[in-house]
Amino acid sequence: MSLRLTPLALVIGLATWGSAQAQSLQELYDAARAYDATYLSARASAEAAGARIGQAEAALRPTLGLNASATQARTETPSNTNINARTLATGLQGKYSVYNAANPLNLDRARRANVAAQSDLESAEQDLMVRLSSAYFDVLAAQDALATAQASKKFISEQLASAKRNFEVGTATITDTREAQARYDIASAQEIAADNDLRVKRTALDLLVGRVGVEPKPLATPVALPALASDRIDTWLATAEEQHPAIRKARVGLEVAQLDTQIARAGEKPTLDATAGLGAQNLHNNLSGLAAASSGVGTTKNASIGLSFTYPLFTGGYTQSRIKETLILEERARNDLEFARRSVAQATRQTFSFSQSLRAQAQALEAAESSSKLALEATQLGYKVGVRVNLDVLNAQAQLFSTQRDLAKARYDSIVMGLKLRQASGQLRAEDIYAVSGLLAK
Repeated sequence: MSLRLTPLALVIGLATWGSAQAQSLQELYDAARAYDATYLSARASAEAAGARIGQAEAALRPTLGLNASATQARTETPSNTNINARTLATGLQGKYSVYNAANPLNLDRARRANVAAQSDLESAEQDLMVRLSSAYFDVLAAQDALATAQASKKFISEQLASAKRNFEVGTATITDTREAQARYDIASAQEIAADNDLRVKRTALDLLVGRVGVEPKPLATPVALPALASDRIDTWLATAEEQHPAIRKARVGLEVAQLDTQIARAGEKPTLDATAGLGAQNLHNNLSGLAAASSGVGTTKNASIGLSFTYPLFTGGYTQSRIKETLILEERARNDLEFARRSVAQATRQTFSFSQSLRAQAQALEAAESSSKLALEATQLGYKVGVRVNLDVLNAQAQLFSTQRDLAKARYDSIVMGLKLRQASGQLRAEDIYAVSGLLAK
């Protein structure tokens, strides 16, 4: 009886044949950036923060306004004379802040808040990369698990048929048949569970990219896992301290809190504004002669320029209370920065450890796969010559298929964990997704 030693070869071959219709990780990443609501929300927030810079800059520029009015009035004099008057007025009013200590501080604050918003956007984009990669390789792992279950079921079916034939000719006991039947029933249940899990994983990937029937490309063979940028944890920690968006946001948050304190203190300082006006007023009524002239009938023009100085003598305690509040918020921002540093360092250490472990596990499973193949071949030969029983063959087969399934899963997890390590250290970029996409079948 012949045995196919690579149960995943069939599904890999079919996936490779259909790779022209399948989508790469890079293609799905581009689709997810245009669809994922969490990422789009972060992008909108970042764009809004950029727009607020213009609002702060406006306080440093002069303002100009146009005003116009029309008035109709009726006056009854003691001599029973009715005066109907119509007044039309228009003018331009300009203002420029010559000195306001808060204005440049507000601009600096808006710019730093924009940096914080960009850090949030970067975090959201990195999170999208990891979520997409996890969903992508979850589908591939579920496909491999289903292929393994189907191959195992087929092998057990052949072994069951062989046990029945041997029992009929009297070369085997009924025990072999019953053991094979029990294994076949278990394999059928495992196939159903694997098929359902694949459906769930496919749905999750579809929802992430906004498409239906997404078919991910498998890994190219032979599989070559990418090496880590560095095998030293200190290198990753140093990079995380410098580049991680959460730390950058917390650092900027402290700077913003300090600016808030300066802005609050600016409430104790005077302000100086330059003002200018230019206008005209036209009066018309039903009087005539000297009466009309004395009432100011006609067009009057006016122009003005001046300085407005304001010094806050007493604000009811508001300014002092605001300063106290901002000083407390400064202390909170310092603690937030320290917490971000500790959290990022811890996450980087854990992810680095997991990544190293998965790579070692994949290497060990590669060796185990080779050993399991040889063990199955030897057990089959022993079964043919009568020194091994059917249960031995089934156990060896189960060990091989389980090892191959675990090896594929370890490879996928190692790739995803590599991306998570770059995320934990704050250096995950779109180029990393493109690099992983290069590991897939063409």
